[in-house]
Amino acid sequence: MLPEPTAAPAALSRRFSVAPMMDWTDRHCRFFLRQLSRHALLYTEMVTTGALLHGDSHRFLRHDECEHPLALQLGGSVPADLAAAAKLAERAGYDEVNLNVGCPSDRVQNNMIGACLMRHPALVADCVKAMLDAVSIPVTVKHRIGINGRDSYEELCDFVGQVRDAGCQSFTVHARIAILEGLSPKENREIPPLRYDIAAQLKRDFPELEIILNGGIKTLEECREHLQVFDGVMLGREAYHNPYLLAQVDATLYGSATPTISRADALRRLRPYIERHIAEGGAMHHVTRHILGLAQGFPGARRFRQLLSVDVHKAADPLALFDQAGELLEGH
Repeated sequence: MLPEPTAAPAALSRRFSVAPMMDWTDRHCRFFLRQLSRHALLYTEMVTTGALLHGDSHRFLRHDECEHPLALQLGGSVPADLAAAAKLAERAGYDEVNLNVGCPSDRVQNNMIGACLMRHPALVADCVKAMLDAVSIPVTVKHRIGINGRDSYEELCDFVGQVRDAGCQSFTVHARIAILEGLSPKENREIPPLRYDIAAQLKRDFPELEIILNGGIKTLEECREHLQVFDGVMLGREAYHNPYLLAQVDATLYGSATPTISRADALRRLRPYIERHIAEGGAMHHVTRHILGLAQGFPGARRFRQLLSVDVHKAADPLALFDQAGELLEGH
């Protein structure tokens, strides 16, 4: 069994990151992913400025120290509110604040959050400048290559140029346009075609900027290929559904000589965390719902998922069930 990691958290690098994903990348998910990779940059779910400034900010900002390097993604479009929220993030110890300019859902559009902001590059620039003036940690932007009605390359360059001039140096580019009427968020991740060539052209035309590629990347081999062109890669659904991919990230993309953790050892490292969560009044499935993909690809995977997603809800001793699931991973 590998020892618990004792070294200081890795410095922030955007060479490989796990995307902010609503309902998925909560603090329990991030703690689990950090057991697999020390170097991957992890993002929170998108948190709106309203939730932080008028809600339970501690709940939204809470994280374990081991999660670093860690970035908070904000949703909002009022510069003063974003500046205030960025200050809370910095005070809470986050390593980066990222502005969401890519989410296409109707709910966020109605609040002037997400991809609809690509229509308003000057406003995004004002938001970024307000945050940069308020904090000393990096402020980054995650955006699409366009939206319907504003999807020309010239308009994309105008957006990036204005936001760059406000001080942003790092852009994560989801290499699809967003269709803001008629498609669900899920459809917006699948129907508009991926245009890696547009993102690559952006890197050529803005060589001084850090350009991170997002969208449709599934393997570390693809990551290595994209890193010939881009400064970093961001994986979303694949990193969530096939999380053991992260166990190879440090060696493959960062040249780390640290032994690769096994699935079984990753689960063992998670057990004390689950014990603490239960002791605080939480339920085991809050954590285990994020690890169902850990057994992907070998016999026993179906039983593993059954134990931790169905049986867990009726178990008198959930930790005994967890240990039973862990036995299925021995040797893997």
